[in-house]
Amino acid sequence: MERKWSEVEYLHQTVTNPNIIIKGTKSYYSNAWGGNFEDDVVRYLYGDKHSRKNWQPQWPIDRLYIGNYVCIGAETVILMGGNNTHRNDWFSNYPFMEHIVESYKTKGDTIIEDGVWIGMRSMIMPGVRLGEGCIIAAGSIVTKDVAPYTIVGGNPAALIKRRFDEKTTAALLALKIYSLTEEQIEKILPQLCADNLEALRRRISEIK
Repeated sequence: MERKWSEVEYLHQTVTNPNIIIKGTKSYYSNAWGGNFEDDVVRYLYGDKHSRKNWQPQWPIDRLYIGNYVCIGAETVILMGGNNTHRNDWFSNYPFMEHIVESYKTKGDTIIEDGVWIGMRSMIMPGVRLGEGCIIAAGSIVTKDVAPYTIVGGNPAALIKRRFDEKTTAALLALKIYSLTEEQIEKILPQLCADNLEALRRRISEIK
């Protein structure tokens, strides 16, 4: 099937895994190459369709939370639970089935907050939190939490720059933009797609 860059997969329309929680209707995956988000991007070793159908879970399955207005580039990988049975604090990190339960150490849920942009071919490791409005540069390997409104890149991903100064970032977080309804956000688009903080603050105050 021919795909075009202008065609994206809206996650709320396609995701069926109960452990992937999607907020709102605006988050999308740029699936111009390859398959769909649930099958190709979210790599559940333990928690995919097959394992949920054929295995009795021996530990809680990690969840993936995706906020609204999230943009996920082509060929991104979000590595989820099930890979955490290689204990580097044991003499052997091989996942012996006789000790598989005690070998499992959860990394916790993976959380992608509102307004995040993940560049193509990035890999998000288990249990990290991508803060509101952050940007993951293409090809990055994200191994730890990313602060809101920052840009990170590399392997492992490290801070490249802050999108705004600390005062502006704090003000944006205080506005709780993404707690507004999608209809309210439509009303503030002229201010949201700009860089005048006071104008944005006034407009949000007007519509509430």
